[in-house]
Amino acid sequence: MRQFLLILLCVVLVFSCKKQNNVITKTSVSKLPYFVSSDFTPQWYASSDLDGKHKIPYFSFLNQNGDTITNKTYKGKIYIADFFFTICPGICPQLTKNMSMIQDVYKNDNEIQLLSHTVMPWHDSIQVLKEYGIRNDIDSKKWNLVTGDKDEIYEIARKGYFADEDFVKTKDENNFIHTENFILVDRQGYIRGVYNGTIPLDVKRLLRHIEILKKETL
Repeated sequence: MRQFLLILLCVVLVFSCKKQNNVITKTSVSKLPYFVSSDFTPQWYASSDLDGKHKIPYFSFLNQNGDTITNKTYKGKIYIADFFFTICPGICPQLTKNMSMIQDVYKNDNEIQLLSHTVMPWHDSIQVLKEYGIRNDIDSKKWNLVTGDKDEIYEIARKGYFADEDFVKTKDENNFIHTENFILVDRQGYIRGVYNGTIPLDVKRLLRHIEILKKETL
């Protein structure tokens, strides 16, 4: 009898643990955190607690077609942002390749948009960006390559998207921005995820998180 009770207790405990784990897993992927500071510490907020929390600030740049691109362009959209330059021999080709993959995955989904800022605007004119877009099969209706005033681009990279890790450490505004980050921004302009755009596994994680964000309601 004692042995039977012991076996029964073990079964109950195993079932309870499995049920608890399932609940934890379901809860952990049903909503993405918010990133409201440069240390990228994830925070979970209710909609009532978001007032005053960091959002992408106002911006205005020109894309590869010479069109003005602002926050209003992405109002109500989920978008992925990054920073690159067209003659970059290092990480940028991989960033562009992975952005292109995301473009292909969501080519028929108007809710998902892409935004790439050049960090070398003195070289990457509208025409240069247009030619780069043609070479890389970039759809300007889905993916904006933007240029503009250097100080404004660097300002939003560092203080808007928290994209420049070296600046966080050095505070040297003269340093060149070179970051591998893909930044996931939600429909309200809040940062909801940061990913290494050169690592395939991290890009897959981004794709999973996009799907979570699409289903999320405030």
